[in-house]
Amino acid sequence: MKVRLVKKILEANDRIAENNRKKLADAGVYTMNLMSAPGAGKTTLLQRTIKALDGRIRFGVIEGDIQGTHDAEVISALNVPVIQINTEGACHLDANMISDILPEMPLNAIDILVIENVGNLVCPAEFDVGEEIKVMLFSITGGEDKPLKYPLMFQKSEVLILNKIDLAPYLDVDMEKIKADAIALNPGLRIFEISCKSGQGLDAWVAWLEDKVKVSA
Repeated sequence: MKVRLVKKILEANDRIAENNRKKLADAGVYTMNLMSAPGAGKTTLLQRTIKALDGRIRFGVIEGDIQGTHDAEVISALNVPVIQINTEGACHLDANMISDILPEMPLNAIDILVIENVGNLVCPAEFDVGEEIKVMLFSITGGEDKPLKYPLMFQKSEVLILNKIDLAPYLDVDMEKIKADAIALNPGLRIFEISCKSGQGLDAWVAWLEDKVKVSA
């Protein structure tokens, strides 16, 4: 019974996600589902990306957290429309949560909607929210064992961003193994190596994203 129930929940979610995707596409909005474990640096990455593309790409952001508004406040300070979703215990956003708040987002005034999902390495990958692309941010401080321990997010994502590479000299972590295991799980995965703190590697990521958004327009 549990398997059937889960299947029904995912099927219902997928129907709502398709409706979200159509609304966003009709509005000419490119949509990214940004996922990671807690503390990997999603909000900092988003902050630096928005600043780098200021005046060229118009952003809207949906912030997903179990509680609190800190991340939404950080992004709102950049004069970007932000909507906060507090899941009150749920470990992910789902399509229905996005559907409920889409009317509040000024879709005609943005080029890309970034959905910053709840920090979790498992649940967010299971639920389509209506995005065009799933992007996974992974802090190398998490260790090289994570792709094989938590494969689904690596398999579902189109892009893997390895963050905090400025710490590599001080860590006993094998970045080549992280990349090799991730590619083994998902041969089409695009990988960027960055440091949100130092800015290393960010130019390549920002240029790639700008091209994606413009091509989809």
